[in-house]
Amino acid sequence: MTRNSSPAAPELAVLTGTGTSAVSDALDLMGENGPVFGLHRQSGSGVVVGPAFTVAFEPVPEGVRAPAADFLDDVPPGSVVVIANQGRPCTVWGDILAETALARGVAGTVIDGLCRDVDGIRELGYSVWAHGAFMRSGKNRVRMAAVQQPVLLGHGGEARTVRPGDVVCADGSGVTVVPAALLGEVAERVGRIAAMEQAVLADVRAGMPLREARAKHGYNEVARRPEGDRQR
Repeated sequence: MTRNSSPAAPELAVLTGTGTSAVSDALDLMGENGPVFGLHRQSGSGVVVGPAFTVAFEPVPEGVRAPAADFLDDVPPGSVVVIANQGRPCTVWGDILAETALARGVAGTVIDGLCRDVDGIRELGYSVWAHGAFMRSGKNRVRMAAVQQPVLLGHGGEARTVRPGDVVCADGSGVTVVPAALLGEVAERVGRIAAMEQAVLADVRAGMPLREARAKHGYNEVARRPEGDRQR
């Protein structure tokens, strides 16, 4: 869980306590696109929640030298680094960045692309999500193009815009993003969904058939928007 003393901390705690599935369900009910398709956990464990610190990369012309991107010293503790590298076959995150991020209290890293040094990062216990692992360096292949600007993750119909301060929720199932302006509403819905699911499980564990438990607690009704709820 991200450590945060802001007014949003209770909402972040709700998301941390449930994980991506309930968050995705809540966003579905609101007509919002939250999940980022194709990203898989490469290292770390548990649920990671925190505001997005966004970084975008672009290719460099052949023969042009480009230094490694230096942005990590500016990332606030508790943030999730969100890197847009458009799935290019080179890496922009490795064990040096992971160890530095861990020491700075950064919550985790999400990469629309690849990560290297995965064995070492796993030993650190630092959480990274990416399309996969690869060893080729991004030096002189890509360069940092923007920091703390909206970035696009993914491609086609599954593309997802992430803005600085949007809340990233990630776990073993993948990554989903909550727009900052909707955090309170999403947290309320997540709490309602989680409570209903726990009630269903409690009755099933006590011997009630699953069909009955779902009907008793309105498992399918939770998908209905309350009367007067706004549509998106």
